Amino acid sequence: MQPLLIYNTLSHQKELFKPLTPDHVGMYVCGPTVYGDGHLGHARPAITFDVVFRYLRHIGYKVRYVRNITDVGHLEHDADEGEDKIAKKARLEQLEPMEVAQYYTNRYHAAMDALGVLRPSIEPHASGHIMEQIELVQRILDAGYAYVSNGSVYFDVRKYQGDTKKYGCLSGRVIDEMLSTTRTLDGQEEKRFTGDFALWKKASPEHIMRWNSPWSVGFPGWHTECTAMGTKYLGETFDIHGGGMDLIFPHHESEIAQQTVCTGHGPCKYWMHNNMITINGQKMGKSLGNFITLDEFFRGSHKDKEGNEMLAQPYSPMTIRFFILQAHYRSTVDFGNEALVAAEKGYKRLMQAYRTLLKLQPSKNGAAAAVGEFRQKCYDAMNDDFNTPIVISHLFEMSKVINSAADRKTALTQGDIDEMKQVMETFVFEVMGLRDETGSDNTALVDGLMQMILEMRATAKANKDWATSDKIRDALGALGISVKDGKDGASWSI
Repeated sequence: MQPLLIYNTLSHQKELFKPLTPDHVGMYVCGPTVYGDGHLGHARPAITFDVVFRYLRHIGYKVRYVRNITDVGHLEHDADEGEDKIAKKARLEQLEPMEVAQYYTNRYHAAMDALGVLRPSIEPHASGHIMEQIELVQRILDAGYAYVSNGSVYFDVRKYQGDTKKYGCLSGRVIDEMLSTTRTLDGQEEKRFTGDFALWKKASPEHIMRWNSPWSVGFPGWHTECTAMGTKYLGETFDIHGGGMDLIFPHHESEIAQQTVCTGHGPCKYWMHNNMITINGQKMGKSLGNFITLDEFFRGSHKDKEGNEMLAQPYSPMTIRFFILQAHYRSTVDFGNEALVAAEKGYKRLMQAYRTLLKLQPSKNGAAAAVGEFRQKCYDAMNDDFNTPIVISHLFEMSKVINSAADRKTALTQGDIDEMKQVMETFVFEVMGLRDETGSDNTALVDGLMQMILEMRATAKANKDWATSDKIRDALGALGISVKDGKDGASWSI
């Protein structure tokens, strides 16, 4: 088996994965800001790093997976001014901020559970780590890379860059260019330099989320939370830091700067970033108003600003998961009904192949050598930077062999069948986290009923009652159930 390679955003190349501590992996992924329902853009990083988590565990690592909940400090426009997103939602709806955060955290968890996303090892909340963030800000001040201005604390980007030449190492941003591209915002006069970012913000009188600090009654900046919580739960250096590509700047660039002035190095060994979900080429997001919530996908109902229905039908959680896994995590995925319908068909095809496999009867002579290649090909694809679309292509190839065996065109031994079951169960269910949505607690009941119906049809055919036989077949077809007659009797599929 080839070694695991991971594309490191910092080096812009694939690197051999070698954890800091043998057999153990520390992974931090930026989680949601909980002021609204999760959408497809939230599903992509969750599913991407869920697969990373699953695969690392599968190949023998003990993984501590930390994914945070941002429930304070994430300002509008992801800038250093404006109103905290959760505080704004609470004010508009006349709720306590933590009431808003808890409500949307619960809904986020429900959506992730439906998508088959495993819960992380630790899920810290920013609001529960205010002291750690205050301590981090003080360390940066003590190191001489921050300053207090009117009760707020800002990171001194130009001093950091002058001393380290590292600002922009992840994103490629150049400080001089930032001078001409940074928007003018209220409160910018507090800063020495437009590109300086807030470590702590003094709360305005109407701001309802506030804590005491040595500098003012206020709240932490967005970037401090991940540095503080990552360090607390994974140490000053850990293996993988993940998130969406939109977080590379300013969030992750600022994390590197904060950690570097405190420890002399960045927070992690490998930076991983998933690409965006787009609609007509534009990033899907709350701030752009073009997002479709996961609940709306599951219900099949969402209208755009002009009142036009965006969704042609409901899409199940596993269809959404399969849709995301069909593309490599570093490639862009453009939303469209046609793409989702194709994903639904592909997902169902894979599930049907597995159900067919479970019913296959072995032959004495088979094709063990050819079957044995599928497992290796799937591992090779996963070890090449978690290439799930290539894994899926190999699984479809295996599905052709399964269907050929079901049609008696290919002979498979019991060993072949067992091997394919193991490959399917490993890569379809364990690693990629798919589940058979038709495989509920009623599976045995459905199978029994279908068997009874097919026996009734077989009896009608034996009695040459073609009208009844055809009526049963046509009625099942109208329900989306295909009946196929073979040498060993009839079989059915959805």
